[in-house]
Amino acid sequence: MPDPAAPASQPDSPQPDPNEKLVKVFDTEQETEAMVVKGLLESAGIEVDLKSIDAVLDTFPGVGGSIILVREEDAPEAQKVIESYRKLPPLDDDETADITG
Repeated sequence: MPDPAAPASQPDSPQPDPNEKLVKVFDTEQETEAMVVKGLLESAGIEVDLKSIDAVLDTFPGVGGSIILVREEDAPEAQKVIESYRKLPPLDDDETADITG
């Protein structure tokens, strides 16, 4: 029986050891973009720690987002993956809007 006091772990999403030096490689206000980048990094074999930075909405409206942390030694490779992602053309939702039935 699992220890109820132990944090739940997700075997599909390995995370760096919190005792290792982690560095921020990406931040965004869009949670969906953070999830895409997290998936890209994980598919490249880089363990990722995704943190939400939520501010109190009444005090700081519009402030918040997500940051991605990786091991210091994985940061150069992570930056390459992120740079490749940023060079991709944006998805154009208008193309599907022109289709009429």
